[in-house]
Amino acid sequence: MTTIEIPYLVVGAGPVGLMAGILLGRQGLKTLIVDRDPGSQTSPAAHVVNARTFEICRQAGLDMEAIERWCKTPEDAGHAIFMTRLNDQEIGRLPFEQQGPECLEHTPTPLRNLSQHRFESLLESEINRTQETEIRYRHQWEDGEQNSNGVISQVRDLETGETLEIRSRYLIAADGAGSRIRKSLGIEMLGPPKLQSFLMIHAETDLRTLVQDRPAVLYWLMDPEVGGVLVAHDIDREWVYMYEIDSDQESLEDYDEARCRTLFMRAIGEEHPLKIQNRLTWTMSAQTASKLRDERIFLVGDAAHRFPPTGGLGLNTGVQDIHALAWRLAAIEKGWAESTLLESYETERLPVALNNAEQSLMNAGKLLAIPLALETLEDRTTARMEATLASAKGRSRVEQAIAQQAEHFDMLGLQLGYHYKSRAVIPDGHPAPTVENPVREYIASARPGARLPHGWLNREGEEISSLDLVLSDGLTLFTGAEASAWHEAIEACAPRPIRLIRIGEDVADPQTTWLQTCGVAPEGALLVRPDQHVAWRSRSRPENPTTALQHAVQQILS
Repeated sequence: MTTIEIPYLVVGAGPVGLMAGILLGRQGLKTLIVDRDPGSQTSPAAHVVNARTFEICRQAGLDMEAIERWCKTPEDAGHAIFMTRLNDQEIGRLPFEQQGPECLEHTPTPLRNLSQHRFESLLESEINRTQETEIRYRHQWEDGEQNSNGVISQVRDLETGETLEIRSRYLIAADGAGSRIRKSLGIEMLGPPKLQSFLMIHAETDLRTLVQDRPAVLYWLMDPEVGGVLVAHDIDREWVYMYEIDSDQESLEDYDEARCRTLFMRAIGEEHPLKIQNRLTWTMSAQTASKLRDERIFLVGDAAHRFPPTGGLGLNTGVQDIHALAWRLAAIEKGWAESTLLESYETERLPVALNNAEQSLMNAGKLLAIPLALETLEDRTTARMEATLASAKGRSRVEQAIAQQAEHFDMLGLQLGYHYKSRAVIPDGHPAPTVENPVREYIASARPGARLPHGWLNREGEEISSLDLVLSDGLTLFTGAEASAWHEAIEACAPRPIRLIRIGEDVADPQTTWLQTCGVAPEGALLVRPDQHVAWRSRSRPENPTTALQHAVQQILS
């Protein structure tokens, strides 16, 4: 048996596992990723990459211009449209998230629609440029055991049949919804395991002439005889049709290519050239693991939580998981934090996962208001739908039901406004901003636990985001221009790495409002963790800045 020793073993090469390899590798930490598949996936899955995930990509040093080229423009992917069938009536439409320039007030990287298989390909390219990280496909994690020094995993090479013994200090389970690692640990999943089952039909076809002046990323088909969703991963060439099935009575074997072609044609409403690229079945659930850590093993992504796709939160929540975990592992490895810092990973991320699962489930439930308004829940016929829409009263009722879905497609507050509570955050007694709808509304805040507010600053003539100034391998202390006392405080915290950024000295604030947004006076300070979340805030100059900062750093890192 071949034995491999590596500090970090990541199981799963989806977007979360790949991001783990990038974040750890860029810190100089040797990492091995194994995955049982032959390579990154070629069929579409998730398609929403939100602002927070792109901010993490930006901090990780990914080529954001290359990513932008693969994203769908807001002109093509800026709406969700409710249709009878694709070539028939439009019943209503809603903006698909906030993708325009108005978002640049809150983030340097607005949400975009970027198909998961393309995103994975981009991440894999980055891995290939990250010397410390290696991917091995066609390798399946079989079993493992922990000891005081790490994890000993049995990994089978599916090409040769050889079993490898991989000894790692930590094991990161990014192995998906059916996680072998989670099951081996006996970690329970909480929440409904089965809500609906679907057939996914992936087709290569150009439907630009069919949608004409109504481009969108989602087309919800309300005719009960074809009911489902068409996802335009690329209007000109790549579409997915999600069609509900009864998994207790049907399986993939009941849907051969010919039947899938017929279903797709019915959904678009006419014959059209297309090539079926793939078909599979999947089950929608809303579950979260009862815990995210077992000693030296950590759950991230779908291994830790699985949501209904209504809201596009799954992939994004997973990337945030590994972002929260990677800096902790690196800080411990490099000796500037104690191992107890790992305890706060679950404390911080589990409430976010539970909240996102609840919101995704709520979005899915609200959609039932539309067939209810159409009166097609019981009478599942095209005739019933047409009769309802022919009535002014009925059509108004349906339009109101569609308007009720607006929150589903407008969740900036949820995506950027989450904040952490743990031993790695020091509260300052100030309440969170009050908003009427925390899912839709985002108010920038530097309250400890919140993501650092984005602001456009200027460094040597270059416009940058405040988020760009956050160290990925240390703490960052933001102050005003007069910061001599904080210089001394940082020196007293050595050897822990802390970068001082003086607003008005090291970088200019053209609007002169960013510190004010953060709730910090020019002589105060803001301590930010590598994951861009505020750890501690001194709204004004404390009596003894050195003692105050030392106490804060000690608590956060231990």
